[in-house]
Amino acid sequence: MKAKLDALDGEILTLLQGDGRMSNVDLSRKIGISPPATLERVKKLEQAGVINGYAALTNPQSLGLSCTSFVEVTLGRHGRAGVERFIADVTAMSEVLECHHITGDADFLLKVVSRDIPAYEDFVLRKLTALADVQHLKTLVVLSTLKQETRLPIPIESKDKE
Repeated sequence: MKAKLDALDGEILTLLQGDGRMSNVDLSRKIGISPPATLERVKKLEQAGVINGYAALTNPQSLGLSCTSFVEVTLGRHGRAGVERFIADVTAMSEVLECHHITGDADFLLKVVSRDIPAYEDFVLRKLTALADVQHLKTLVVLSTLKQETRLPIPIESKDKE
């Protein structure tokens, strides 16, 4: 369900997406309302599921994780139990940062991080291809990242709509 956001909610979300550690007082100063009113709005956004949580964005290279790959996975069987089993198994793997059920030739698109190509190969051979129903993999290795954004564009409800 899409949340209806006013301009102040949009400002709050934009600011918190840029700095999730911003204090309530600083946030209230930037949006121009009192700290209690700001806190109430933030809590409503959290309760509505618009804000899912807060996280530290880490630099993979600084942690020795220099290989990012996107993997298209095609399953041999598409029954509900097999798909649910695959999702449960792959979402439990720490190397898998994202898992998307997609349309097209493949069934899933995974974003995988590893130390290097040999570590990625080990991940594929020991974990990914060991999963039941995995029929085909296609790997796209990232050479360089030109844009990586965590901030979503915030849609604001227009007051002109009837």
